[in-house]
Amino acid sequence: MLWISVAATVLYWAAFFTSGAVQTSSEAAYIAFERAFPAADAWLAVAASACALMLARRNPRALLWGLIAGSSFVYLGLLDVLYDLENGKYASIDGAMAVEVMINLFSLTFGPFLIIYVWRHRRWLMRGAG
Repeated sequence: MLWISVAATVLYWAAFFTSGAVQTSSEAAYIAFERAFPAADAWLAVAASACALMLARRNPRALLWGLIAGSSFVYLGLLDVLYDLENGKYASIDGAMAVEVMINLFSLTFGPFLIIYVWRHRRWLMRGAG
């Protein structure tokens, strides 16, 4: 799921900046809001990639990167949902908004799942430390 998240993030921004297919509006405020996300999403992609690599290697740093990635998912999900609620974006669901809803739901479920998963398995993850 971590690698899928990274790939989906890259594909989302490629679509946003090339075809605009994932844009839910052409309003200047919305475009400005969305253009503030690539740096944060890049950080999320780095954290998710690092977590995936560390988990595959059974490296204890997976705990740190999992907590970072999970909290980044939650933060970005909450920020996005609040914007959508405050701006009535959920009132009309078209294709782009359906993608947005799926991203919101994924961020707010996978983020906590990842945090809980790495925390519950911290002893196993930390066995390689030393």
